[in-house]
Amino acid sequence: MYQKSICGKMSMHLIGVHECKIDVKSRLMLPKAFKKQLSDSLHAPFILKRSVFHACLELFPMDEWNKVVLDINKLNRFVKKNNDFIRMFTAGVKVIELDVTGRLLIPKDLQSYAQISKNVVLSSSANMIEIWDKTGYEEIINNKSIDFAQLAEEVMGLQKDENE
Repeated sequence: MYQKSICGKMSMHLIGVHECKIDVKSRLMLPKAFKKQLSDSLHAPFILKRSVFHACLELFPMDEWNKVVLDINKLNRFVKKNNDFIRMFTAGVKVIELDVTGRLLIPKDLQSYAQISKNVVLSSSANMIEIWDKTGYEEIINNKSIDFAQLAEEVMGLQKDENE
């Protein structure tokens, strides 16, 4: 699913949360609903990387990853914190292709980082898919210390006022 962004570019907005199982060879079948939404991107490689904020992985279609890289490339590499950020942001980045049956192989280092065992949750997150160990995902979603109503107000509530 694509939507025109503020700057006029087409932006992908994936929808859905799916529970899956990873097989003994560390392969994961991409759910049919995501395959349908990603139909234009299935032939191209994907980028799989560590999440910045959580112990999960992020799966980007290549065209969406290229948009992220455009922003990263705007950073001045002669500023140490920018260089450090780029190094950390791209640590463990892998190019992944679906096999003929629609499975993707999760490399062992990334599987270990995200503590992925057998039961996995694939959760859409705008232009990418988060890949979680099911237990970790449920802990984040059911975190009682986060007041979602307050968070929504803080993050989204002021946006209209700021743009007026």
